[in-house]
Amino acid sequence: MRLLIVEDDLELAAAVRAGLDRRGLASDHASSLGDADQMLQAMAYSALVLDLGLSDGDGLDLLHSVRSRQQELPVLILTARGDVEDRLAGLDAGGDDYLVKPFNMDELVARLRALLRRGGLRESSLALGNLRFDENSRELSIDGISVGLSAREAEIMELLLRRAGRVVTKAFVEDQLFGLDDTLGSNAVEVYVHRLRKKLEKAGASAAIETIRGVGYILRPNP
Repeated sequence: MRLLIVEDDLELAAAVRAGLDRRGLASDHASSLGDADQMLQAMAYSALVLDLGLSDGDGLDLLHSVRSRQQELPVLILTARGDVEDRLAGLDAGGDDYLVKPFNMDELVARLRALLRRGGLRESSLALGNLRFDENSRELSIDGISVGLSAREAEIMELLLRRAGRVVTKAFVEDQLFGLDDTLGSNAVEVYVHRLRKKLEKAGASAAIETIRGVGYILRPNP
């Protein structure tokens, strides 16, 4: 499960992402409508947190575009526009909830969890062979037995399962796990993949992670 935060105030975006991370919710950040649109088309997000007053346009334009492509994506509008007319415009455009700045982080998280519960039942798990990954609990099970994963390992597992049989580039994994502002060692992804691969092998998984040298990784069923 991953959220997309669309916010051009970089300091606020960083604070929101940190608050979500402390509460077990992973997120990406887009600072413009153009970046957000590209990221929404490249990645399956569980929910969208959308500012309206962006540097390159009105967030309502992105919301209209989202609704034309992804009718069921939960969208929480997070904006300084607090007038009743603005709230009605945002909800009429397809927003599922509306929260005015300044806001309380606990309230934001509670509202997001409510939206995720509402929409989370339709595709709550990913499976391949005897592997099953619950997107809500972030739990991996193999033959029905839970396999303990760290938060980073769980993120990699989800990325690979979503693209099972297809190569996931190392650069894409870095972007999804660490974002643009995080500092990571040159071999951080390799370390997490190595740990995850060992856990899958030890638990008797019917699929394995292959390394495509110089490119990335692919999850395939065992022969």
